[in-house]
Amino acid sequence: MKIAAAFAVMLALALPAVAQEEAMPPLPHPGWSFDGVFGTYDRAALQRGFQIYSEVCSACHSMNLLHYGDLAALGYTDDEIKAIAAQKQVNDLDDQGNVVQRPARPADAFVAPYPNDKAARAAHNGALPPDLSLITKAREGGPDYVYGILTGFESAPANFKMQDGMSYNMHFPGHQIAMPQPLADNSVTFADGTQATLPQEAHDVVTFLQWAAEPKMEERKTTGAKVMLFLLVMTGLLYGAKRKIWADLHQHA
Repeated sequence: MKIAAAFAVMLALALPAVAQEEAMPPLPHPGWSFDGVFGTYDRAALQRGFQIYSEVCSACHSMNLLHYGDLAALGYTDDEIKAIAAQKQVNDLDDQGNVVQRPARPADAFVAPYPNDKAARAAHNGALPPDLSLITKAREGGPDYVYGILTGFESAPANFKMQDGMSYNMHFPGHQIAMPQPLADNSVTFADGTQATLPQEAHDVVTFLQWAAEPKMEERKTTGAKVMLFLLVMTGLLYGAKRKIWADLHQHA
C-alpha cells in the first residue's frame, strides 16, 4: 500500500509537467534561404535584419563577437561601414594614457548597450539580456526557436497565473518571459521599402542572427560541394581503372 501511495504521489507531481510539455505548440518554420545543402544567405534580408538589430534589439542586447568590419559580408561598402561604426562611441587612450572616447571604427567590436552585466541586470529588474552573437546556435530549435519567440507573444489564457513583470509567450518554456514584446508591425521602416510586418521583421532579424552565428556557412557549403564533386570524379576514375586492369588480366590469363 505504501508503494502504491508513493507511486500515486509521484504520478500526481509528474502530470503538471507532462501537461505543460504537451501544451507547447510546435515551433514555426517559415522557411529559410540558408536551409539545405545549397542554401545561401539572402543579402537583402541580412541588411534588413541588421537594421532591426540596430534600431530595436541593440537597445538591450549585445553582439560582442561581431565587428563593424564584418558587415562587408552583408553587402555594405567600406564608406557605409565607416558611417555605421561612427554612430557609436568607444573608449580609447590618448597619447598621455588617459581614457577618452572616439567614434567607433570598422575594426571595433559592436558597442554593447551596457558597460557590464551588473548594469544590464539593474536596467531589467535583475534579468540579463543574452548576447545575441550565437543565439541561434545556443538554443534548441535554432532559428525556428528564435523566430517563434519573436512572434509568440500573446495575451495569457484566463486561467494562467502570470508573475509580475513577465510577458506571456507561447513558445517560451513555461510561457513566462522577462522580455516584453520587442517587435510589432511597422517597428521599423525598411530602407528598401519592404513592408515591415511582424513576420517579416522576425524572419529578417533571425536571418541576420543566423549569419552572425555562422558567418562562414556559405564557404563551408561550397567547400563541401567541391569535395563531393571531387570524390565522385575520383570514384569514376578509379572504377574505370579497375575495369581496365582486370580486363587486361583476363586477356592474358
